[in-house]
Amino acid sequence: MNSCYLFKKGARRTAGSLAILISASFLGEGTLRGDSSSRTNARLPHGFAYHHDEIPDGPWSVHIVKVDRANPDLELQTTLPNGNQIGLATLSEQVKATAPRLGRPVAAINGDYYNKTRPYVGDPKGLQILDGELISGPCDWTCLWTDAAGHPHMTNVASHFEVTWPHGTRTPFGLNEDRPRNAAVLYTAAIGPSTRTSGGRDLVLERNGTNDWLPLRIGQSYSARVREVRPGGGAPLTKDTMVLSLGRQLEARAESVAPGTVLKISTATMPNLKGARMAIGGGPPIVRDGKDIARTEMYVRHPRAAIGWNDDYFFLVEVDGRQRRLSVGMTLPELANYMIKLGCKEALNLDGGGSATFWVYGQLMNSPSEGRERGMANALMLIQKEKR
Repeated sequence: MNSCYLFKKGARRTAGSLAILISASFLGEGTLRGDSSSRTNARLPHGFAYHHDEIPDGPWSVHIVKVDRANPDLELQTTLPNGNQIGLATLSEQVKATAPRLGRPVAAINGDYYNKTRPYVGDPKGLQILDGELISGPCDWTCLWTDAAGHPHMTNVASHFEVTWPHGTRTPFGLNEDRPRNAAVLYTAAIGPSTRTSGGRDLVLERNGTNDWLPLRIGQSYSARVREVRPGGGAPLTKDTMVLSLGRQLEARAESVAPGTVLKISTATMPNLKGARMAIGGGPPIVRDGKDIARTEMYVRHPRAAIGWNDDYFFLVEVDGRQRRLSVGMTLPELANYMIKLGCKEALNLDGGGSATFWVYGQLMNSPSEGRERGMANALMLIQKEKR
């Protein structure tokens, strides 16, 4: 059968009746056949392939990149606007800003949900790790992360970040986010040139001796020496410093802190992610152990994005939506069913709606629902590592 889809005639268009049969050639060795143009049905080298699945009974327009997990030259990584700073930028802009040391970007899809209010517009809602650097802390929700060996995991991750004061008491802290009056937040240069805090007290931290220091990594313990105490907030940030900012209600905990004071900073989590090279937030999870676990009340169709995998392949998937003649979007159960038909054992929903964007080899492949690319906080990117 050359068709890339099969529906039960007369069936209701729900997750239960979305009986999609993905072409056997795409699920097999990666040789894609059919009547599509070269843009929509392309054979790409080096262990990955792009496919455009056009399904009239919907209609649906689905973009897929299938990646051979056994290929040592390919790796999933995350992105940031300008390559290294929290904010908003389109997917194309973020891919273009990728640091050359990471390798060559070959495909990308939009990532996590994000904060839309000032002064921290673009702060990812969940965990983000970029090439081992901890950018954004977890929010005890589901995320995708890869361990030191490159194996993917889809788990809830809870923050146990804390600072230990000289007298032994401990205070939890957030990372690179808005700081409430009754909380502490640790800032790195990923947030920008300053903390942009107002009120409270900022403690500028530097390396203590020869201990491990920046870039900040998850599951680590750091010995930090206070370089400067700055009442009122707004401390500057550099690539060699961090700032622990305390809201007004916590200032008393730092009354005895002065330049030269040593603090212990922990970036522990549950589970322990020490050594993780990449992480990105999203949710909800939609496939677990090959079964649909999407929330059944999510029956509204929207543009969607997802990452899925099995023992052999990763699948980056984007579904266009809100375009009646092109693609109506999918419900989460429909998306879960589609990912299962692709062969996914695990799958995580990502930010969707106007953010749903798909990029391959320098070209925007999908049709964003707003008619143009939207600025976003981060993305999930497939890179071809430089051979050394």
